[in-house]
Amino acid sequence: MTSPAIYRIRSLDLPVRPFVWRFAIDRHDEIEAHFSEKQREKPELWNGRVLIGRNPVFTGDRLAADYFETDFASFLAWRDWGFPDAGVFNGFGMGALKSSDGAFLLGEMGGHTANAGRIYFPAGTPDPDDIRDGSVDIAGSIIREISEETGLGEADYTIDTHWTCVFTGASIAMIRILRVDMPGAELQARIAANLARETQPELRAVHLVRATSDIVPAMPRFVSAFLEAQFSGQGP
Repeated sequence: MTSPAIYRIRSLDLPVRPFVWRFAIDRHDEIEAHFSEKQREKPELWNGRVLIGRNPVFTGDRLAADYFETDFASFLAWRDWGFPDAGVFNGFGMGALKSSDGAFLLGEMGGHTANAGRIYFPAGTPDPDDIRDGSVDIAGSIIREISEETGLGEADYTIDTHWTCVFTGASIAMIRILRVDMPGAELQARIAANLARETQPELRAVHLVRATSDIVPAMPRFVSAFLEAQFSGQGP
């Protein structure tokens, strides 16, 4: 995986275009077998449609890339097999909830999910429901994921105008800070209460990060890189 590069971005240009993904076609039978095995382990997994990217270009304060539609089984195999096609990337939005006393809130994914035990900001691989006027609406995807994973609505936070994009080669995390006007412990308790009311929440726990000493191995590198930059004062 490429060492993380961090960019301060003002605009995203992410059109959805037709594309024939040879990886998904050439390895179809292997992909089907892999997904069947994963479904036996976690029956809740569903082979829906997702959007992934290609041709990313950072120019000034703008990120441009093409997106195309594929099935989740192909995406999952590509991820689990170590990203064998380096010509595509997983580009997704993340909402970095930040409390009034400076703590970031992250969620720990539930055991029934494809990312069980991983700790990161509310996020999700974009899907066709995130397409607006022919482009991927990452801002809208973040709002949806925040609502689904935490129960917070748009009235509960203010959104920073810029993006912090963390590029690792196989992924681009497009992170926006969402500022919540309450202390971290109160925010954590509110979201935990929301999760307790759900039958099968996506998150099994929520964690506060107040310093680099709170970073743990269960956090993906794009998350730890973002947090390190924020706490060092070097973040975009």
